[in-house]
Amino acid sequence: MQAILMAAGKGTRLGSMTADIPKSFVEIKGKKLIDININMLKKHGINDIIIVTGCHADMFEKKFKDTEGIKLVYNPFYGFTNVIGSFFMGMNELKNDFIYMHADTLCAPSILEELIKNTGDIVLPVDTKPCDEEAMKVSSENGKIRYISKKLDVNNCDGEFIGVAKIKKNVIPELKEKTVKLLRDGAFSEYFEAALQCIFDEGSFSVDMIETGSRFWAEIDFLEDYKRAETSIIKELYDF
Repeated sequence: MQAILMAAGKGTRLGSMTADIPKSFVEIKGKKLIDININMLKKHGINDIIIVTGCHADMFEKKFKDTEGIKLVYNPFYGFTNVIGSFFMGMNELKNDFIYMHADTLCAPSILEELIKNTGDIVLPVDTKPCDEEAMKVSSENGKIRYISKKLDVNNCDGEFIGVAKIKKNVIPELKEKTVKLLRDGAFSEYFEAALQCIFDEGSFSVDMIETGSRFWAEIDFLEDYKRAETSIIKELYDF
């Protein structure tokens, strides 16, 4: 199994914390976000890891230049495209079942374990809770995710996708095709999830939802996210 981590963004919403470093180099309890995620992936036997960089790419190159199993892919257009552009830059490195992950998102190892064990073609962890407008919202039918978008009505959704997913090898050709089509259509401001929605619309693959329940996860976008993660992070993630 492989993993692809999205790490190209500027992280400007964290203010001075990311003035001179990539967002995923922010530390919680003395550990960089990127290191926490790589350590968790490797503990679960995932040693083929692609990191798509952009802002402060040179810092990734210096840090990982001698690290076995880490492949860096630079997105030179990170300032002009959203996550869909970063996925496009890294997608040709994907050959096997893979974990998709935002480098600034943390989750309990048990969530990753459940993802790996699930047999669905596409598996997304969802925090079934009331959502705000900023959340990547999902709605489901019969336990299967049907729609995913930040634009979904907050009053008509099942919860928030946490930004970590498992996607099987057989989905990759279709996922690449949908990503290319979106970019050809000029959808440079779209998120990766727009390509997933194109796949959901055709209904060719099984799409499973697992619930996070009370398990820890955090997306570090704002200072309040960081403070919340710092106080609630579980020991299994930073104890290495």
